[in-house]
Order: sequence, then structure tokens, then C-alpha cells
Amino acid sequence: MIHPIPSSRSIQVGVIALYVFCAAIIGRSLAYVFIELPAWFLWYLGLESVFLILFLLIMWRPGIPKWSLYAYFVLQSIIIVSLVSLPTHLDYMTSLFIMPSYQVARVLTGRSRWIWLGIFCALTAGSLIIWLGWLRGLAFAMTPIAGNIVILTYAIANREEERANLQSEAILRELQAKHSQLELHASQVEQIAAIEERNRLARELHDSVSQTMFSIILNTRATQILMDREPNRVRPQLEELQILTQDALTKMRGLIAQLRPQKE
Repeated sequence: MIHPIPSSRSIQVGVIALYVFCAAIIGRSLAYVFIELPAWFLWYLGLESVFLILFLLIMWRPGIPKWSLYAYFVLQSIIIVSLVSLPTHLDYMTSLFIMPSYQVARVLTGRSRWIWLGIFCALTAGSLIIWLGWLRGLAFAMTPIAGNIVILTYAIANREEERANLQSEAILRELQAKHSQLELHASQVEQIAAIEERNRLARELHDSVSQTMFSIILNTRATQILMDREPNRVRPQLEELQILTQDALTKMRGLIAQLRPQKE
């Protein structure tokens, strides 16, 4: 199964140009035949209509099996060679090979593209040589052969550009997903760090401030006892109590300052 590649704006412009080119070739041939050989007009009209219909079908429905594509290219080649073989032997009808050459580049890959290009070029030169002779046939074949090569190369380059763009977009999406994951991870790391900091402060609160407060309680109880038994020792005890209280207040202020969010 051949899968189409999404068309970019440049590809769409190229396809429109192909439609215009095909319309110009068909219109020119029908106008000439209608004037010079009206008896053959319906043959030209019928073959060119079939060619155009098949071309449009493949352009709009490229996702078909490869063997069907090969059959399509064979049928299109037969139609073009038949158009050249009709009376007047219009050499520019071989320019229609540019249309399947473009499709070859869009729907096939690898060596098969170049093999079909070689077939189209050989049919172009062979049909013109048969009906116009060696010298004139080869001379008239150069232009459509060059057109086939140019259009195939152009289409391959656009296809590779599309693949590169798709890969770049996929890499960009992957990088954006990784960036989001990293941001989430960084947020989780910050939360863990904040929790660890709170735990550290809690330990410090327990180890230092709590012990100081416990000492204050003991000193307060001891002061109460001394007031009744040894009043002369109350003053030093109160001074010690004041020192412990001031120390506890200083530690509490320090821990509270650490808990406050830092300004950026």
C-alpha cells in the first residue's frame, strides 16, 4: 500500500501548475485537430479525457496498492503513445509524460522512480523517432525528456523537504513534551526541597527552642520555690531566666525568618 505524504503549500502550487500545463496541451491539440482533422477530433477528445480522469483519480486517491499504480502508469503510457500515433503525429503530446513523472516521484520510492522515468523517456524518444524519423524525433524528444527529469527531481526534492519538516515537527513536539516533564520534575524537586527544609526547621525547633523553653519552665518553677525558702537567691535566678527567654526569642525569630519566602 502506498501512503501519500501531506501536501505543503509549495506542492499545492506545483499541482495547480501541472493542471494548467495539462489543460494547455489538451486545449492546443484539440484546437489544432478540430481545424485540421475534424474527423479525428473525437479520438483525441476521448483519449485525452481518459488520461485526465485517470490522472485526477491518482492525484486524489494515491493510497492504492503498488501493482495498481504500475498498471496505471502502463495505461497512461499507452494513451500518450496512442495520441502521438494518431494522424498529424503531434510531437508535443509526449509532454504529457510530465504528469505521470510527477506522480511517480510522489507515490513511489527508491529505484522504481528512476526506472519509470527511464521508461517514460524511452517511450518519448521511441514514439517520436518512429513517426518523425531519427533526426527530427530525437530533436523533438529532448524538450519533453528534460521536462520529465526536471519535474521528477523537483517532486523528489519537495517530498524530502516535507519528510524533513515532518521529522522536525515531531522532534519539536518531543522536545516540548520533555520540557514539560522537566518543568514538572523541577516543581516536584522544589516541593521535596521545601518539605525537607520544613523538616529541618522542625528538628531545630525541637532540639533548640523546645529545650530552651523546657529550661525556662524549670527555672520558673525553681524561682517560685526559692521565693519561699531563699529569697536572696531569687534575683540571680530571674536573671538566668531572662537570658534563657531572650535566647529562645532569638532562635524563634531566626526560624520564622527562614520560613518566610525569599524575594526574587
